[in-house]
Amino acid sequence: MHEDIAEVLLTEDEIHRRVGELGRQITADYRGRDLLIVFILKGALLFVADLVRCVDLPVRLDFMVVSSYGRGASSPGSARIVTDLRTDVHGRHVLLVEDIVDSGHTIREVLEHLLIRQPASLRVCTLLDKPDRREVDLELAYIGFTIPNVFVVGYCLDYNERYRNLPYVGVLKPDVYA
Repeated sequence: MHEDIAEVLLTEDEIHRRVGELGRQITADYRGRDLLIVFILKGALLFVADLVRCVDLPVRLDFMVVSSYGRGASSPGSARIVTDLRTDVHGRHVLLVEDIVDSGHTIREVLEHLLIRQPASLRVCTLLDKPDRREVDLELAYIGFTIPNVFVVGYCLDYNERYRNLPYVGVLKPDVYA
């Protein structure tokens, strides 16, 4: 598995340090408010697990399963909500947590889906941002790391359901997904 990684882009220590910083920032920004954290499975699972332990507020969690990649290495440009929330977001402060934002199509569709339900506020927190791939305008409130346009796996990011258990974010060798 490690032999498929061209380089380690973000170490386990770098990730945990930055997740702690994000947690403190979210704590400060939402102090005094009831926060609902909605995360996207499967990719954001480890990120949200680490993040919520760094948020010093009462939070509620819910998740969505959204399919956007299928079995390929790039997003087809549309998302399909496989599993929707069980929590009513109307009038609630919602923080949407995602593993990576690249083209922006998936997160935009999820945001539109949630905005129809009239939350009090809706912001996005992403571990990884790939602005060079952005095709739609998005406002990301919390960004862990801005990364170049490379195919990354690890820390719950996958390629064909593999590499999620790597403790770091690594660049996948092109011959693995070509």
